[in-house]
Amino acid sequence: MLIWERPEPAARSSLSPLSRDRIVRAAVGLADDDGLTAVSLRKVAAALDAGPMRLYRYVDTKEELLDLMLDAVYAEIPLPEPAEGDEGDEGDWEASVRTLAHGLRCAALRHEWFADLLGGRPQFGPAALGHLEAVLAALRRAPGIADDDPNALMHALQAVNGYVFGAVRHEIVELRVERESGQTEHEWQAASGPYLRRLIATGRYPALAHLVTRGADQDPAAMFTAGLDVILTGLAAPSRPAAGGGQGT
Repeated sequence: MLIWERPEPAARSSLSPLSRDRIVRAAVGLADDDGLTAVSLRKVAAALDAGPMRLYRYVDTKEELLDLMLDAVYAEIPLPEPAEGDEGDEGDWEASVRTLAHGLRCAALRHEWFADLLGGRPQFGPAALGHLEAVLAALRRAPGIADDDPNALMHALQAVNGYVFGAVRHEIVELRVERESGQTEHEWQAASGPYLRRLIATGRYPALAHLVTRGADQDPAAMFTAGLDVILTGLAAPSRPAAGGGQGT
């Protein structure tokens, strides 16, 4: 039975009372401080001043604990206001997707380990499902999604999640590299600049030269928004019938 269907054990009198909520909050605190490698049932029990065996009344495995932690962070992401009526205002679908995407990015910046768990197996926690439902409800109203076409909806979800998850992971990795190396992005660019300019001068990389010499530096939030714009622009285009349909002999 999945943990989402398993009732929480009744509370017991104890100098260190436990609950799934307390266990998850302690695990999130450990992960926030030292990453997912710092999370184990034994370490969580120690943080709660409880014996490890007591935790097994509430959580069977570390994988279940990670599922609970992931859902706890999803619960921090604000959901857009539900659309009114059956279809809602078609113009608000884009604002809803933006709200959800930026909310997920902000949650990952608060809890960097969250990015490590994105994009794996489907999450069935109530908060994760609520987030997924909100994304799907918004995408169903996009002009680029044909009516009653679940495949088009799935493709749109893959495109949005693929971009959002990938961009968030990339940003988190860059933050970790900066901390571990002690070198900021600008310092790294300054150090590698002469080498890159020599490569560009060979003429073998014209597309890269165009990007490097003409592109403007953007902060991570602006970059995230700009990439999301590319995805949403495609979804805003009205859907068209599949090519080749209805042709005679």
